[in-house]
Amino acid sequence: MSKELTPGTAFFGRAQRRCRLSPLSQAIRRAAPGIALTALLPFPSAWAQGAPADSASGATTLPTVTVTATSMSADSAPAPYAGGQVAEGARLGILGNQNVMDTPFNITSYTSELIENQQARTLADVLANDPSVRFTTSTGHAYENFRIRGFDVNQNDIAINGMFGLAPGGHVPLEFVERVEVLKGPSAMFSGMAPSGAVGGTVNLVPKRAEDTPNATASVNYQSDGQLGTDLDVGRRFGNNNEWGVRVNGAFSDGATAVDGQKKKREFISAGLDYRGSALSASLDAYHSQESFRGGTPAMYLFSANATHIPAAPDPSINLFKGTYGSLQSNAVIGRLEYRFNDNLSAFAGLGKRDYDAMGFINGTHARNVDSNGNFSGIITGQRSYTDTTSSEAGLRGRFNTGSVAHEVVLQGTLMKIEDGSAPTSPRTTFTSNIYDPITPPMPAVPDSTSRTAKNTLSSVALVDTISFLDDKVRFTAGVRNQRVKTTSYNATTGDVTARYDKSAVTPAFGLVAKPWGPAVSLYANYVQGLSKGESVTDTLATNYGQTFAPYKTEQKEVGVKWDAGAFTNTLALFEITKPTMVAFGTTNNPTYSDGGEKRVRGIEWNTFGELTRGVRVLGGVTYTQGVQTKTAFGQYDGNTAVGAPRWQGNIGMEWDTPWVPGLTLSTRLQASTTQYLDAANNLEIPGWGQLDLGARYATKLAGRDVVLRLNVNNVFDKHYYSGAFSDTTPVATLGPGRSVMASASVSF
Repeated sequence: MSKELTPGTAFFGRAQRRCRLSPLSQAIRRAAPGIALTALLPFPSAWAQGAPADSASGATTLPTVTVTATSMSADSAPAPYAGGQVAEGARLGILGNQNVMDTPFNITSYTSELIENQQARTLADVLANDPSVRFTTSTGHAYENFRIRGFDVNQNDIAINGMFGLAPGGHVPLEFVERVEVLKGPSAMFSGMAPSGAVGGTVNLVPKRAEDTPNATASVNYQSDGQLGTDLDVGRRFGNNNEWGVRVNGAFSDGATAVDGQKKKREFISAGLDYRGSALSASLDAYHSQESFRGGTPAMYLFSANATHIPAAPDPSINLFKGTYGSLQSNAVIGRLEYRFNDNLSAFAGLGKRDYDAMGFINGTHARNVDSNGNFSGIITGQRSYTDTTSSEAGLRGRFNTGSVAHEVVLQGTLMKIEDGSAPTSPRTTFTSNIYDPITPPMPAVPDSTSRTAKNTLSSVALVDTISFLDDKVRFTAGVRNQRVKTTSYNATTGDVTARYDKSAVTPAFGLVAKPWGPAVSLYANYVQGLSKGESVTDTLATNYGQTFAPYKTEQKEVGVKWDAGAFTNTLALFEITKPTMVAFGTTNNPTYSDGGEKRVRGIEWNTFGELTRGVRVLGGVTYTQGVQTKTAFGQYDGNTAVGAPRWQGNIGMEWDTPWVPGLTLSTRLQASTTQYLDAANNLEIPGWGQLDLGARYATKLAGRDVVLRLNVNNVFDKHYYSGAFSDTTPVATLGPGRSVMASASVSF
């Protein structure tokens, strides 16, 4: 719809407000009276300079302008927010896309513009902007796993358009991604149970779609120490009303990496077809992704319990596993559709299939029993594995009113089937070495084939109702999901069934958003649960040997406030997450196991994004957490600090469009974490770390074509540090990246 704003008002963000200084501008004006008003207003300075003043009040009156506002549909990608680095909203599971100010959760949606400008190659590169996220694999490893709010999110738990099990295995290519959305905290109610639980949060990918204006961009790029690559992005729409759209992305890179002796090769191609009619909208996405490496792989570091201290972090370029190689390949097809029967009722459905194959030395590249001098023992195991996944969902979305109360009700069913197969090398090879001066270890053979080892079926039904009243100043969401987890394990050699698991759980969720002072401030609260598969007692001495527990329910309680200042937004959140664990009690010779163990993380988060003033953008925040082992086996470590839970984490980035060179933008980002423990006994502690990243880009025209040159240097001072903890149960440290240089040139035609 179009809305005409009368003189004396301006349209800031999502709401019409009086033209006055924002609270930030007022604070800056009080602190520095000499700063010009035009540098603080989030609208063009020419308006303020050229607008007439009201002679009676002295106030500046703006000319009449017309603003076009569009509603946010459940599946259309929200528009970019001021500054272009994040979007105005994100997908909230079955509720579809929601504006940031309307959601009772802390969410951030990173845009393709940010991905391109930071030259992000993987999800880890994008999530390096988030203060609540840290990584549980060393930089450059074949897999990327994460820790959000102190809890693990496995690389298997990445969703595409809200559906799990369909994202590429290993590193997720970003060329086809329009949004990387991060919902912090467990969300089984809204997304269903992820394959590995994903209790720390949800990462959702939104594929690119063809825009109304045709696009075609080609790029060449370089990454240290010798990776050369190219990528292509082409999109077109067709039909009388641009109903049909096609978006194709391709990428190829090959060459030496920052790990001495290692080379990597990557191939990726995707195609996205979409249709948008008056009642029917549909999409079909397909991709092929393959990444291979040879000559070595990054390591992780398992420290000896007898170590008197943790040795200094080695140079990340040192190759502990020379001669290792591997390949990961994913192929997928994903279809979605939504049909709107009328303005109040619509149906949606999605179906996808992904085949994933891996071979080589992908897992287990750990330096084991590292002592204080850096000596370690190593075990090398080659693997061949596969994962075939089929994921589907269907549901109805209805809207109606009961008096002055508006309802949006969603009924959804999900079904995901996963078949796994794996075969490790037998026998494995062992060796001894040193993390600072490694040998070249002996390489075992990789199996020629693999057999089925497990089948998993995750099914659920959910019902959610969001009510709003008082002119949408209050929104309350309540829902419930019944989740069933069914697993069958097989002997890879004989094919015999070795174990069965069939459990279900009901998870509720509640969320509240209130805007007592208008649309610029949201107060919110939520209670949600996450689900992960319950464990089985395998200790033969246990009194309850063989018992299998129901799915673990992780609980989150959160309250927060969001402030949209028109051109930048802030979120302040206070949260508590508790996760059950299996623990033993009784006697060590004859223990009894229960699911009564607990890990608890309490924290405060501050997130910010947007434009502080014209040409100056900010992105990041700070997180303070207290992670505690509240209930442990035999009470041995009750009250100890949780593994991998630093008290402080911070990521803050800035961009500045220089005024003296049109098209030149300078950027910087600082990442930091304080000390953290690697073991439950709190004997092994890694020091805090900090990393500085710098960047520049220059946008210009050559021969009438838009050209962008980009340069990024990460870890400018080449700091060597242990970045985090790999596991809650074993003292394994991950290694941060060394200094890296990335450069690219892109041209649009």
